[in-house]
Amino acid sequence: MNLGKTILGASLAVVLAGCASIPEGPSVAVMPGPGKPFDQFNADNAICKEFARQQIGVNPNDVAREQVVTGAAAGAALGAASGALMGNGHDSPAGPMAGAGLIVGSAAGANAANQSTITLQRRYDIAYQQCMYAKGNQIPGYASPRYTPPPPPPPPR
Repeated sequence: MNLGKTILGASLAVVLAGCASIPEGPSVAVMPGPGKPFDQFNADNAICKEFARQQIGVNPNDVAREQVVTGAAAGAALGAASGALMGNGHDSPAGPMAGAGLIVGSAAGANAANQSTITLQRRYDIAYQQCMYAKGNQIPGYASPRYTPPPPPPPPR
């Protein structure tokens, strides 16, 4: 019976870890600069997404999953310790307490992961917007940068 509760708790931790993820791209609107061709805007977009990924320095989904698993493990350990202390060797409730600790720890880990991913998404968005603005694109709420198209190539000789 304790094995069933342990499996249920571990399954819950895995499910919560799967929920802790964020988009792999920006969550902000950026428009092409005045007179900028859409093909150039798409090229800028790809460059700036990579730039933003490098600026945060980590994969946000990996960080989120790690925090959920760490929270689940810490919760299970605290639940087991509480059960052992409360049971004092007599019909120990350590098993149910460990299961409850796993569930509560998983939830706490998911909450910590959510907060971290929000912070990482914000850092990603800022880096992305800076890059796109520097490349002459429009960011809502900021004055439009001036886009000067490159000069035409010299005539053939």
